[in-house]
Order: sequence, then structure tokens, then C-alpha cells
Amino acid sequence: MDESVDMQQDVRGQWFVIQTLSGHENKVRDTINRQLRMGDQVPVYEALIPENKVKEIRNGKAVTVTKKLFPGYVLVRMDLYDENGAVDEKAWYFVRSVQGVLGFLGDATRPMPLSEAEFLDMNPAMGEDAPAPMLIIGVKVGDMVRIKDGVFLGCEGKVMAIDETRGRLTVEILLFGRTTPAELEFWQVEAAV
Repeated sequence: MDESVDMQQDVRGQWFVIQTLSGHENKVRDTINRQLRMGDQVPVYEALIPENKVKEIRNGKAVTVTKKLFPGYVLVRMDLYDENGAVDEKAWYFVRSVQGVLGFLGDATRPMPLSEAEFLDMNPAMGEDAPAPMLIIGVKVGDMVRIKDGVFLGCEGKVMAIDETRGRLTVEILLFGRTTPAELEFWQVEAAV
């Protein structure tokens, strides 16, 4: 098969937002996509969940995880309206009949599709300038932290600055009766309780 055909993006349909039961987003997306692969002849093309990759510190290591941007919502690319502007009943019931779907976002009788800009805002990973995963460390400037590795092991200090691009933070610790700034890696600290 010609790879250039595979690389072309399918541009049929418009993006609609459907509301799901909380925690059922993956199940709804997978059910819709599985039904489409089975060859259901409806003008529904794909379903996806707006997600973003973030880095978190777990057990002293930076781990990339996927977070849902809008829990309880799934995006569906489909032709909901025919060429006359009437609702395509087959597409409407295909989506509405999936277990866990509460309905379309917006007007219950005439949902509005997302514009391309709205779609890219809801799902930044789809844009050409997709951001690199950001690091979530669970502390902010002014928080007290405990140092869990390095020469200052066991000391507590106050976070004075955070440099997310380098993965470092500046912590002010009390050393020999004076406050001293120490530059540490994210994984070397934990929130003090």
C-alpha cells in the first residue's frame, strides 16, 4: 500500500463534543472506534479524548503520564447533518446508543460542531506545535519541602524559585544559622508535611 495515502489526514466530518459518564471516556471512545472498524456504515469517522502528556516525579524519577484535559467528554468526528442540514438519524443514534454517552454538548436538538481553532485548543497534542510534556512536581514557590537526596538530606527549606525547563528548583535552607540557597533537582525534594 502506498505510504503517502496512509499519511494523508482524513478530513471528512466535523468535530462534536459528547458528554459521557465520569470515568467512561476510554470505554466510549474505544466502543465507537471498534464499531467503526467492524464496518458500520455510518458517517462517523473517529473518536478521541483530549489529553496532554505531563511528567510527574514518582519514586524519584520523572515519568511521562497522560492526563485527560476535559474529564467526562469525548470528541467525535462525524457528519451529523446531511447536505440539507437535517440531522442524520443513523449517525445520531449510533453515537447516542453507546453505553456511557449522556448526549451531545450544546443544544440537545441541534448540537454545534467545533471550529478548527476550538478543536486545536481542546486537544493541543493534535496541533503542529504540540508542546513537550511539562513536568508536574506538586510544589510551588513558597512551599516547604524536605530534601530526600544529596548533601542536604533530611533538611527542610522553602522553595524560592522553580525552573521547569531545567528540572531544577532553588530551596532556601537554614545552614549554620544562616539561610542558604541550594539548587536541587525536582526528584531530590518532596513536599514537607
